[in-house]
Amino acid sequence: MSPAPADTRPAWGNIVLCSLLGAVLLGLMALHAREWEWHAPTASRWWWACIVLVAWAGFTGWLGWHRRAASRRQAGPVTADRVSISETLLVVFASQTGTAEQWARQTAQSLQQARVPARAVELGQIDVAMLTEARRVLFVVSTTGEGDAPDSAARFVTQCMHAPQTLASLQYGLLALGDRDYNDFCGFGRALQHWLQQSGATPLFDPVEVDNGDPSALRHWQHHLALLSGAAELPDWQAPDYRRWQLTERVLLNPGSAGGPCFHLALRPLEGETTWQAGDLVEIGPRHAMPAVDAWLATYGLDGNALVEHAGRRAALREWLVASHLPEHDQARGKSLQQLAAALQALPHREYSIASMPADGTLHLLVRRMSRDDGSPGIGSGWLTQYAQIGEDIALRIRANPGFHMPADDRPMVLIGNGTGLAGLRALLKARIAAGRVRNWLLFGERDAAHDFYHRDEILSWQAQGLIERIDLAWSREGDSRDYVQDRLRRHGDVLQAWVAQGAAVYVCGSLAGMAPGVDAVLRDRLGDEAVERLREEGRYRRDVY
Repeated sequence: MSPAPADTRPAWGNIVLCSLLGAVLLGLMALHAREWEWHAPTASRWWWACIVLVAWAGFTGWLGWHRRAASRRQAGPVTADRVSISETLLVVFASQTGTAEQWARQTAQSLQQARVPARAVELGQIDVAMLTEARRVLFVVSTTGEGDAPDSAARFVTQCMHAPQTLASLQYGLLALGDRDYNDFCGFGRALQHWLQQSGATPLFDPVEVDNGDPSALRHWQHHLALLSGAAELPDWQAPDYRRWQLTERVLLNPGSAGGPCFHLALRPLEGETTWQAGDLVEIGPRHAMPAVDAWLATYGLDGNALVEHAGRRAALREWLVASHLPEHDQARGKSLQQLAAALQALPHREYSIASMPADGTLHLLVRRMSRDDGSPGIGSGWLTQYAQIGEDIALRIRANPGFHMPADDRPMVLIGNGTGLAGLRALLKARIAAGRVRNWLLFGERDAAHDFYHRDEILSWQAQGLIERIDLAWSREGDSRDYVQDRLRRHGDVLQAWVAQGAAVYVCGSLAGMAPGVDAVLRDRLGDEAVERLREEGRYRRDVY
């Protein structure tokens, strides 16, 4: 959890001490003046009185300046010069009861741990000039009453949000806290997002809305922080409530591809029945490869089979280590096994889009094995695609993602994605087909048709049966052309306009870098900014991008 919010007041002990010293000084001056008045001329006594008044005024002025300076030092970002603001990722909060401030300070702390300069500041202390100077800002805001801004944000709302500003150089992320029991859920967060969009600011990722402190939504925010900072090892603020699943199938889908290896995975629950909807996600608890754990144990001469008890859990040391960050040298030497277990930090979760429906019998994932700078596999993708054995337990938690659920009616759908983003689109298509809704247009992009057309036979079979009305494919490494999915969408802009006019919803899944902003630009070019914002407000433009 985050540390207690810093007090913005100076130390009162210092102020009291300064006041006492001032009183003593004035007393001495007054005593001296009393002795002086017996033999000094009247004019001199008046001069002395003036000196006393000037001294007192100077002291009180200095004391006021000291208090303001101390307050600004505690507040941090407010006194930052323009250079430091431009080099710092500002985490701006608007809090009514302290919750938004708590998460904002935790956000700044996580970024600092990832060596990203970050500072938390209250929204009411920000102005348009600071936002213009800043390159990146993360907003953490709550809503009070019926969609109102917190009291502390009143100045910003009045002075800045009365009209769109010029913020084209600003990139932002938004964490909006709310409660669905109120009619205007996340009302202020959504108003802030609308104002930022109207002001030309660019979102770093889609807004994250939190219903009544939902821990899964907060973990999704942490997921974005990890991507933003480039630090995939950021610890979870709250550990997911994993359940036991079993890996039943793993198939390499793109042998010979110039891109990273991509796998189809199937898993089944080992603890009771479970269900999900198309568009939902999973959180995976990764584990180290056992050879890596054994090598670490050998380095420190420890017995991996030694039983260790901590916090009500009794397990072999090897089991404690396999799902945790392996301690560095200075963290491992000189500790008892209990101390070592107590100091371990769990590996952070990884998120993946679900690619199937419960009716398929198993939960499907589409996972690309990522590589670190040294060529070793990433923690999450390496565990799922290389180290975990068929039949082995996987720690998994399903997370509802209502912002990417399919429309409740039979309106047309335009499904756009690239790479492993096909996973979320595949689940949506399965759900649509099962519901008898066939007005589906799929636009998918990857490197090469011969190697990277995942689930090719299934998708082409759907098209042949009339279950997908239209398919457009883009291959970025085929021949001399560099054809991307957004290029295909632009090329067929007249079809896009016709489908939207017929009430179509547009769903985008895949890469946040390149594809998602490219698609957004085409939508705005062919439909207009106001129409795109109207689609978003009506829930007809939804994204699951990463």
